[in-house]
Parts: sequence; structure tokens; C-alpha cells
Amino acid sequence: MDNKTDLRVHAKTIRKGLDITSISANIVNLIRENKSYLKARNVMLYYPMKYEINLLSLLTDNKNFYLPKVFGKDILVCPFKQGDNLKLSEFRVNEPCSNPVNPEILDLIFVPALMADREGLRLGYGGGFYDRFLEKYKNIKTITPISSKLIVDKLPVDVFDCRIDEILSC
Repeated sequence: MDNKTDLRVHAKTIRKGLDITSISANIVNLIRENKSYLKARNVMLYYPMKYEINLLSLLTDNKNFYLPKVFGKDILVCPFKQGDNLKLSEFRVNEPCSNPVNPEILDLIFVPALMADREGLRLGYGGGFYDRFLEKYKNIKTITPISSKLIVDKLPVDVFDCRIDEILSC
């Protein structure tokens, strides 16, 4: 498999067989020991879709959290805390109802992925939202949490793909 479409199908099949609850809990423990996370004050998470690593238990930590909201082809950064209202987007993703803030306040962004490779590339869902966003905000630290079963030696790369600073897996 060397094209992204086939890899996405393959990754989704693998994810369905994983104990995502256990993997998510283990990754959250790794995050809570991670130097970049410990230093960060303003952190953007993502709201997990089915079979995706769930980081929402981090919301109890003493940090300011944000979630992405898609606006056209862009990602907006919106404040979020436990109990805040969410709205289902056209992509069937829960998004915050709060007003966006300047992304430059972020110290750390957790970037979701279907797969990742050992060189820091990630395979997303194909919309390019995160790649466009990360291209604009290159100075913000990025981490992709993912199951070790979804890490490959090398993913196909396009010129617009952005590398992630760190892959956290178990």
C-alpha cells in the first residue's frame, strides 16, 4: 500500500480492532509526564471521533484548553472546558460553541492521525485542515498521540504535509 487512500482504509480497519479506551488511558499517562505538556499553559486538544485516541481526561489538568472548529478551509481555535456546549459539524465532529481566539497563544497542539511514521509525518483524514493550520503556526509544539499499531516506517508525503514534532504511542 503506497497511496494515502488505501492507507486510510487500512488504518480505519486496524483501529476497529484496538482497545482504544485502554490505549487512550496509557497515552494520557505518557502525556502527563511529557516535558512539552508539563511546560505548556495553552493546549489545543481535538474532540475524538469513534476509534480515535481520547484525550478528554486531560481537561481536569490545570491548563487552558482549546478545541478546533472548522471554518471554510481553516481551523479556528476555541476555548473549551468540561461541560461546555458542543455542536456537531458538517464533518460529524463535535466542535465548541465558544468564540475563537488568536492561535498564537497556543503552546502545544495535539494533532489527530490515522497513521504516523517514524519521521514525524502523519496521515490525516484527507482534508488538509491541520496541514494548512500548522503551516501558519510553525512555532507551536505539536504532538500526535497514536497506537503503536498505527506507526509505519514511512508514509507517502506530499509537498503540503507538515511534520509533527513528537509522536506519542503505546
